[in-house]
Amino acid sequence: MDLKQLEYMIKISEENNITKAADKLFVTQSALNQQLLKLEKELETQLFVRSRGNWHLTKAGEIYVENVKKILRIKKDTYNQINDLIDIKKGKLIIGLTPERGPEMFAAIYPLFYKKYPNIKIEPMEMSVKQQQKGISSGNLDIGFLTLQDFQKTNDEYIYICSEEIIIAVPESHPLAYLGGNLGEQLPQMSLKCFTNDAFAIMQRGSTLREIYDRLLDEEDCNLPILLETRSGHNLYKMVEEGICCSVFPITYAQQSNKVSYFSIIQNPVWGVHASYKKGSYLSKAAKDLIKIATDYWLKRGFS
Repeated sequence: MDLKQLEYMIKISEENNITKAADKLFVTQSALNQQLLKLEKELETQLFVRSRGNWHLTKAGEIYVENVKKILRIKKDTYNQINDLIDIKKGKLIIGLTPERGPEMFAAIYPLFYKKYPNIKIEPMEMSVKQQQKGISSGNLDIGFLTLQDFQKTNDEYIYICSEEIIIAVPESHPLAYLGGNLGEQLPQMSLKCFTNDAFAIMQRGSTLREIYDRLLDEEDCNLPILLETRSGHNLYKMVEEGICCSVFPITYAQQSNKVSYFSIIQNPVWGVHASYKKGSYLSKAAKDLIKIATDYWLKRGFS
């Protein structure tokens, strides 16, 4: 069995285009097409429906690619187990990081990991939680570092790292600001219903934070006017600090400021920071150590 040929077929299916796949694989389109034709002749069926702008898998192709991914995962797990057994610290880890906080964490933990595993290459990918979950499930990511609540978990494996509270932030000009608290102290509780006349900056649809936010509103049976939707937690805080609107975000994004007051939400929502990997796959010693270093990073920031 030619494992390189298996990787070629997966790449064509991912790109839905043989020209793009060839570019990504650093081979000529002609050579890649010959490999495909050779395989289809062997199987006596087509694996792809060809069209000018969009190749897609036939039913046979779907079966082939699904099982090929299992074969390549077994190969990778086998190599990782043997490397751990004989203590060869080499290989590659593809990891998922949520935008903003993920790269900040990675910049802090990678030097510690590199000192212990200088010959293990890490390929960090900035992706949303849902993109990471898809990548983990398909075997394209070795580890994902993500934040979510239990109802948002998939059937893959999750290693708990820490949790953080989701809070309300209001500008100093808000009529209820005087009732709020400061970071580092017990925050007073407030219902989201108390802000039904206020504009809010919130995370964009599709994010795990937005799903949690929408669920909180459903529980309170209320709607809050939306001024701004963004992908940036830092932007959420900035809008409040500038006195533009209120917001709901994880306490990590909050800053000590006399321009912002904070409230706990009456439902006490928290979400967990987790490391996730494909169910049934082998987690190498290097991967476990990377997760341990990430856990220490969060603990040093005061989360548990």
